[in-house]
Amino acid sequence: MKEVGIGVIGAGRIGKLHGDNLCRSVAGARVEAAAEINLNDEHRAWAEKNGIKKIYKDPAEIWKDPKIDAVFICSSTDTHADFIMEAAAAGKHIFCEKPIHTDVKKIKEALAAVEKAGVKLQVGFVRRFDHNHKKVHDAVASGILGSPHVVRITSRDPEGPPLSYIAVSGGIFMDMTIHDFDMARYLSCSEVAEVSAYGAVLIDQDYRQYGDVDTAAVMLKFENGALGLIDNSRAAHYGYDQRTEVHCAKGCVQAANDLVDASVISTAEGVVCEKPMWFFLERYNAAFISEARVFVDAVRNDAVPPVGGKDGLEAVYIAMAAARSLKENRPVKLSEVRQ
Repeated sequence: MKEVGIGVIGAGRIGKLHGDNLCRSVAGARVEAAAEINLNDEHRAWAEKNGIKKIYKDPAEIWKDPKIDAVFICSSTDTHADFIMEAAAAGKHIFCEKPIHTDVKKIKEALAAVEKAGVKLQVGFVRRFDHNHKKVHDAVASGILGSPHVVRITSRDPEGPPLSYIAVSGGIFMDMTIHDFDMARYLSCSEVAEVSAYGAVLIDQDYRQYGDVDTAAVMLKFENGALGLIDNSRAAHYGYDQRTEVHCAKGCVQAANDLVDASVISTAEGVVCEKPMWFFLERYNAAFISEARVFVDAVRNDAVPPVGGKDGLEAVYIAMAAARSLKENRPVKLSEVRQ
């Protein structure tokens, strides 16, 4: 089976992460080229270190390269939909980081382009590939615990992103909680029917100038009758807090944080254990590798990627409902925002 030639679009933090993994940890993948609109010597050095011989300033060079079979779109959110359409038109299979876009019309245009071209699309909801969260999902999906009643998701970053990022992020629900909205669908094995969202600025008052919040709580009603609770913070100073739980008719399944190490020291003075891993680069790197392997295998074996365009669109709908709920201070049904 031939290797999949890959072009990486965007050589920022997430682009470098995917590029590193593809070069070092994903069998059957060959990073043929990368593109970065703010190309500089640091990007060139990164490409050289990974044996990536071609690095462009213009992403259009990726579309034109006949040695490239698939692309990883790791650029800013506002470019995702356009790059998906351009990649599809060039016949390239597509892995796209979340979200596909913040505008539903653009998302639907991108998904239509993918369908027309007959190429594969996988959306980067990496937490589905995490060993802990997958175990929770599998227990619920198997039916051994009975029907789900309550889904709880805690997702707290150790520190907030720079304000320059907040200005273009689309807001906490579209940028940060969108992972949790996908996780809620994944763990409940159901679609979301209604959202009630609450938010506050408790960490950095500068968030107000962008109409955003840094602390949020979201309540969900699912189509299967279950209820959901998500809590978010931009500043959990003890580390990256990532916990999930589904309480069901016959029992409960929980996933705690991955810690720096599993040792526990017990003395008369108390019991001490390690903190959670610091951030997503450490906590989810194995999951990033897994999702890349799954995508490459789907291209090589002509299989359907497990996280597709519908998943990307549904998460955006939930984020839109949450934003409207926060703004209008009322529950919002998903039927109000679906277009």
